[in-house]
Amino acid sequence: MFGVSRPAPVAPQRAAATPSRPAERAAGAGTDRERMNALVDRVQRRLLAELSPTVTADDVEEINRTLERIFAETLAEEGLPLSRTERAELYDQIVANILGLGPIERLLRDDTVTEILVNGPNMVYIERAGKLQETDIRFRDNEDLMRIIDRIVAPLGRRVDESSPMVDARLPDGSRVNIIIPPLALNGPCMSIRKFSRAAYGMEDLIRMGALTQPMADFLRACVVARCNIVISGGTSSGKTTFLNLLSSFIPENERIITIEDAAELQLRQRHVVRLESRPPNVEGKGQVTIRQLVINALRMRPDRIVVGEVRGGEALDMLQAMNTGHDGSLTTAHSNGPRDTLHRIETMVLMAGMELPLRAIREQIASAFDLVCHLERLQDGSRKVVKVTEVQGMEGDVIVMQDIFKFVQEGFKDGKVVGYHTGLGIRPKVMEKIERHGLFVSPAVFAPVKR
Repeated sequence: MFGVSRPAPVAPQRAAATPSRPAERAAGAGTDRERMNALVDRVQRRLLAELSPTVTADDVEEINRTLERIFAETLAEEGLPLSRTERAELYDQIVANILGLGPIERLLRDDTVTEILVNGPNMVYIERAGKLQETDIRFRDNEDLMRIIDRIVAPLGRRVDESSPMVDARLPDGSRVNIIIPPLALNGPCMSIRKFSRAAYGMEDLIRMGALTQPMADFLRACVVARCNIVISGGTSSGKTTFLNLLSSFIPENERIITIEDAAELQLRQRHVVRLESRPPNVEGKGQVTIRQLVINALRMRPDRIVVGEVRGGEALDMLQAMNTGHDGSLTTAHSNGPRDTLHRIETMVLMAGMELPLRAIREQIASAFDLVCHLERLQDGSRKVVKVTEVQGMEGDVIVMQDIFKFVQEGFKDGKVVGYHTGLGIRPKVMEKIERHGLFVSPAVFAPVKR
């Protein structure tokens, strides 16, 4: 995307954006939308015809000057009765269509929007404050949407067509993009964009939002410093990566950290961080580098900590082996419905590694490796909360013993908000021995039940 400025003579200061389009306000919505589409087409054709063949995407100043002139000339020819503010908004839309990501450009600039979901050309949803809502944004047709999709994947050396109808990509700002097109998507090209947070949340932010309490934060901070192995679990968009970022911030500055991710999202503030990212196969189907290969390679890089963005396959076995062979303090996330379900999923993922291990041996590895499971949920009101902090205490027979340390008690639902509170369960966890060996102190009062 280009950093194209607005034409100075027509837009001294933009007014606040409004949901309706300038062309729709100028005359009838249907006819003026068609006229605007025709205007964009004319401007685009003239821009391509007049630009020198030697001009590249980096020649922003020349593109900007030419586009401003063509826009002013074409608008005069059309004779649309628009105010200065409307002309500025229309120019922004043309810039987005020609050089940006079209109708969704303004959503990417809106920091209150966390996800953008395009279900074909005529249906665009967004997530704001944890809740989905439909927008008035529309693409002209499938070809218009495919043009934007190609603009996303082309700089990454990727392609989307009938022979390769699915792709995961990343925008320059780090936002994750998933694309699936016909014939797999029956209602047209579909795109999901999970926006990359520009500002990392701190513990104080999450406490203020009610995601957890100060006593829980103090305990988890001590666990990270004392090199406990922690898995963060939860469903889609429950806040796992945000919480992983938060826990990672507690790792001491003097330790070497290696992060491994499918799409780089972690924002570690420490200085000594090595970031690794998996690579999908190229257009010939070659060159893929998996998370599992990166985990194996990370063990040879003298890590103090290994942070895996998410385990979802055979890399779980290598992660367990790392945790059980001196790489304490590792952190990762996993999709699941609860703390015990997390361990069951990890069992399944270990079996996906292709090693014919007995189930008891896998469970012994899990019980020995993990110290804590922090489970997050997105509740009915869209808020994300740590609903359980559970300790993995060991094996009894063939069963892994788990014990809840903290939990969120939901009391009801009032005025569109979940009503409840976090509480300790009055149990001193076994990891306190490890915490105390590191010279850290956590008051027993942290684990006391909340009296209501």
